[in-house]
Parts: sequence; C-alpha cells; structure tokens
Amino acid sequence: MSNIADFPTPTFVSANGATLEVFEAGQQNKGNPIVLCHGWPEHAYSWRHQMPALAEAGFHVIVPNQRGYGKSSRPDQVTEYDISHLTGDLAALLDHFGYDDAVFVGHDCGANVVWSMAQLHPNRVSKIINLALPYQARTPKPWIAFMEEFFGADNYFVHFNRQPGVADAVLNQNTPRFLRNLYRKNVPTTPPAPGMMMINLAQTKAPLGEPVLSDEELAVYVAAFEETGFTSSINWYRNMDRNWQILADVSPVIHQPALMIYGVQDIIPKSENLVEFVPNVDVISLDCGHWIQQEMPQDTTRAILDWMTRQEAMSIAG
Repeated sequence: MSNIADFPTPTFVSANGATLEVFEAGQQNKGNPIVLCHGWPEHAYSWRHQMPALAEAGFHVIVPNQRGYGKSSRPDQVTEYDISHLTGDLAALLDHFGYDDAVFVGHDCGANVVWSMAQLHPNRVSKIINLALPYQARTPKPWIAFMEEFFGADNYFVHFNRQPGVADAVLNQNTPRFLRNLYRKNVPTTPPAPGMMMINLAQTKAPLGEPVLSDEELAVYVAAFEETGFTSSINWYRNMDRNWQILADVSPVIHQPALMIYGVQDIIPKSENLVEFVPNVDVISLDCGHWIQQEMPQDTTRAILDWMTRQEAMSIAG
C-alpha cells in the first residue's frame, strides 16, 4: 500500500464541531474497533502498512487525519487544537461509528493524544498501544516554561510557542526538503543544534542518513503539507501549557492495559517512571529510529498483534 492510489478512499465524518477525513479497513469486522492516531508531521498514510494486517486479524481499522491535517478541519483559533478538542474528536468519532470504546494506537504526538484520551475519556479506551512517546507526567510548572528552563529557548517546542509563525514560514517554504531530511533512519541522535533541529532540517541541503520513505511515499506527505501548510499542525504544540491546565484535575494514573513500543535509536528517551503512571504496561523496543511503524512495519504489526492476542488470552482465562 505504498502508493496513495492503493490507500483507502476516505469518508468525511462530522465530529465535535470539526470534519475529519477518515480512512478505514476491515469495515466487515463491525464491533472490534481499533483507532490509529498519527503524529507530527504525519498523515493517516503513516499507518498504511498496519491497516491491511489489522483488518485481516479481525479489526475494524479507523484511521483519521486529525484536526489540522490532510483534508480534515483546520480551525483558525489556536485554542481549538487543545487536548480537549483533540480527544473530543476521537470520542465523537466513536459515537459516529456506534462504538462505546476502542483500542487506541498512537505514534509521536498522536501517542500523547491517546494517553490523554485515557485520562479525559477513560470509558472510551479499552486498550492502549503507543509508539515512540511514553506517558509524559505533568511537570511542576507549565510544560513550555519547564522545557525552556531545561532545554533552552531554542528548543523547537519552545520556539514554536515563543516565536509563532517563524518556523511555520520556514517549513512552508522548504516543505519537500524538510520532509525528505526528517524522514531518515539514521538522523544523528545529537544534532549539531538540537534546539533548532526542525528549522535546520528544512534548510540543510545535505541528506542525513538512509531514507525511511520511497520517493512515491514522500510525495504523499509533501502534497499534503503543501496543501495545508504547517501552522495548523504546529498549533498542537502551541496548546501545551493550555493542556497542562486542562489535565490538572484528572487522575494522572492510566489503568487500561497498555503496550509501549520504543525505537532503540530514537532521540526520545525511554521513560524511567512509566509503570508508576501506567501500571498495566508492557514495554518492547525495536531496533529502529523514531518512525517506528514505517521503519519496521512488519515487526511493528507483529508486536501489536502478538500483544493483542496475549491480552485476549488473559481476558478469556479470567
């Protein structure tokens, strides 16, 4: 399913005041939903390798382009990308399909949405599978101030918030180069200027490492972001402090069975206290970088299905 022509035709779902572009597989498996949530700067297409196998395994696979991405809604107000809206979209998506709950799978900042989904809508989440980004415990001070103090003002999370529009313009002007350089298997784990990594990747002409995507696959991402620009997706990051406030009054402990999949070569470190906040978690690592489900698609799919099989067996055993 590497060619976009082979990817499912989307439907458009009204959900939570937004319109979501949704791709499906295994619609015949009604009653066994699994929702796959992409990260940044990605697209529902990032799950192209997993969708057929999950459908064949008996799942109704639901893959939205979340708000700000693809042909889904791109509101102008920054606050409409906060975690209440993003998780509310997923809850409304379940309502649309008539499901009480589902297995949720997330990668990168999509994993953050899934962790938060379990906090804000716990009854809608049966199981969690997250890739790359472990659960992020709420910090003593708002996240951007905390990151600025810890990583410095040039950290790209901080930069996105403190200098709105600057990174957006650079990425918009260099979309093919940025995405080509970003989707690499061996991007150095310590970039020359890690704080400005995203802008550096948009401006450097020298490819870094082995590509994750074929030219045909890369073209899908380039076309999507040339149409949308980057502002709507970066607005997710511009709500981090707002999300910090929203999550203040909910339990930080996630009780659903969970699988955390790390890439050994990823620059995102493993959590040292994951089990404190996700007590029912299993952890595995794959020998890859950040783009786990695209770098090692068969291994990722096998890990997901094997874990789901074990969970089902445990459920039957009581």
